[in-house]
Amino acid sequence: MTASIVVSDREETAQRLLASSARKSYDPMVEVDWEAPIPDDKFGLTPEWSTLYGTALWDEMTDEQKIELTKHEAASVSSVGLWFEILLMQMLLRDVYGRDKHSRHVQFALTEVADECRHSVMFARAGERLNMPSYGPHPVIHKLGRIWGGFFRGANAYASVMAAEEILDMMQRDFMKDERVQPVTRTVSKIHVLEEARHIRFAREEVGRRIQGASWARLQIERLNTAAVVYFVMKSMIRKDVYENAGLDPKRAAAEAKSNQHYKDTVRTSGSKLMQFLDGVGLVGGPSKRLYKRVHLL
Repeated sequence: MTASIVVSDREETAQRLLASSARKSYDPMVEVDWEAPIPDDKFGLTPEWSTLYGTALWDEMTDEQKIELTKHEAASVSSVGLWFEILLMQMLLRDVYGRDKHSRHVQFALTEVADECRHSVMFARAGERLNMPSYGPHPVIHKLGRIWGGFFRGANAYASVMAAEEILDMMQRDFMKDERVQPVTRTVSKIHVLEEARHIRFAREEVGRRIQGASWARLQIERLNTAAVVYFVMKSMIRKDVYENAGLDPKRAAAEAKSNQHYKDTVRTSGSKLMQFLDGVGLVGGPSKRLYKRVHLL
């Protein structure tokens, strides 16, 4: 009886999300005006999300330098988003490989993969349109991603995916509403936020199902795996070479960014919803707390 209730609940969620996808999905190649000029007076992302906002260096920078820095930071965020979308697609396809393809759960997972394919191209085009370098995570983290792509299963995979998507979501909700930001960043952010709302709901409910009844030992593993993924994603979000590429003193900029209390507070406040969810399902505790604190989510 219990198993049938769980399956029914899973199918109901998937059916609802499939209906939502049918009503409102976006094609970035059509929705984003890739040929529109890039205004000289618009930031790459919301300036309050810059890693240097609130520092002495930020106050010394000209408006042109601030705009250039935020364009590089936006490109770095997009490149990390693209990297993780590819990992997410691998996880979803592995997870549904042996499942009933007639089920709505599998069909929504495949719909999500289609969404993520479009998002990956969209993120790549956004960085290219801003005429920025192709950043991506540090090479070591990129290699670790290959291991993650072939190893993670079950609740830790869905929890990690959900957490990474919510980290992007918490930033992009500000980007898309901010008229000071480049139109291309705003439109890309809007598309991603609207479609990721379905993906986050799908992952959250799946985490709840799969973590239910977990043993103490398994819970410790799930906690640590999820926290490690969040840690590496947060550490990868802004590559240190954005500072040199933006024409700043890289050592001073990196040092001020590292000690920037405004940025730490912004991350902690914006990430509170994510941390409440993870804590509510038992995925915050023990050593994982230290990792969350190191990226300012606790």
